[in-house]
Amino acid sequence: MSGFGRYLAAALAARFASEGMGMAVVLLALERTGSASYGAFVLTAWLAPHVLAAPLAGAAAARARRPRLFHVGALAGFTAAVAALALLLGRAPMPLVLAVAALGGSCGPMVTGGLSSLVTGLVPAGAGRDRAYGWDASTYNGASVTAPAAVSLATALGSAAPAMAVLAVSGALAAALAATLPYGAPAAGGPQDGPRAGLGAGLAALWRVRELRAVTSATTLAFVGIGSLTTTSVLLAAGLGSPGAGGVLMTAFAVGALVGSLTLGRMTAVEPGRLVRWALAGTGAALAAAAFTPSVAATAALFAVAGVCDGPLLTATLRIRSEHAPDAVRTQVFTLGAGLKVTAASAGAALVGFAADAPAWTLLTGIAGLQLAAALLHALTAARKPAPAGAVTGLSAGSPTTAAGRRSPGAP
Repeated sequence: MSGFGRYLAAALAARFASEGMGMAVVLLALERTGSASYGAFVLTAWLAPHVLAAPLAGAAAARARRPRLFHVGALAGFTAAVAALALLLGRAPMPLVLAVAALGGSCGPMVTGGLSSLVTGLVPAGAGRDRAYGWDASTYNGASVTAPAAVSLATALGSAAPAMAVLAVSGALAAALAATLPYGAPAAGGPQDGPRAGLGAGLAALWRVRELRAVTSATTLAFVGIGSLTTTSVLLAAGLGSPGAGGVLMTAFAVGALVGSLTLGRMTAVEPGRLVRWALAGTGAALAAAAFTPSVAATAALFAVAGVCDGPLLTATLRIRSEHAPDAVRTQVFTLGAGLKVTAASAGAALVGFAADAPAWTLLTGIAGLQLAAALLHALTAARKPAPAGAVTGLSAGSPTTAAGRRSPGAP
């Protein structure tokens, strides 16, 4: 298996474990304590550190003299926390359980953006790397489809504890595969040979580089809505007379996203910023239409369409980060972007909890509005302003993309 093939297997295994945690933690808490709120607190402790740990994880990865050891260690820490929670949740004092969840969640940015930052070193620049990011995005979508289903099946056949064990095994497999990747040595004159980037350098790059600022602000706003979509789908299905069909709607969205990432996400001839706007606008339009459908079947079809539109969004986002992140803070940019999206999704989940008494169609319309607003925000933020003659933006060292010239189709 090639280095990139092993990477995809490691990424899928790690993200399978990550995607399954939300459902597994709540089910295990309900099984052992009879309280779903206990699981919600643990899940919050798991998710909350993402945005705080992201710059630390990115800076540490960039400075690591042995990147293999660092990445494998982060995945091993993530796996150990999953296994510990399977043993301790509902049995040990709650402060200890929350502390373990917070420690495991601190490794989360390396499972998402941290792993994606490795693609640059595995695939040469060009259309091939753009396609590689499409495959990378499909690991997120594939995990989001299969992990909840596997957790539900394992719980139905036995209990939630074996489901957590499956997630721990998947995390261990990811760590083992990550140990085999060809990380390579830092290039001469690279970031490790010059001044080391500080903890705030990644955040500064996200703000100063126009393309990074545009995609980060737009996707963060969009994920406030995406984070509330699961709860809203349950309420919407109940309003349509099928209380148990919320999972069907979310499965339709996830399957659509997987299809979208494997098809539309591989359109390397389309400039990634334009793909971001198309994806956000299409997702918003489909969800807006789904708010007014009269049946679960029609709603599920539109959720699938929304997923297809959403699928290429992550691919385009990864391409933009790869092309425009300065080399010294590349991993920080990836981990921070992922951390901000996870935090935005958590905020969205909390907000919909406060508004749960509102009609479900109004909630879904609001989510759709956030996607459309995000598309508009990206268009406004990414708008190219006239630059002084000879001026260029600070792009990655060695990048063929400059501010002075428009990207040719298929170029990195």
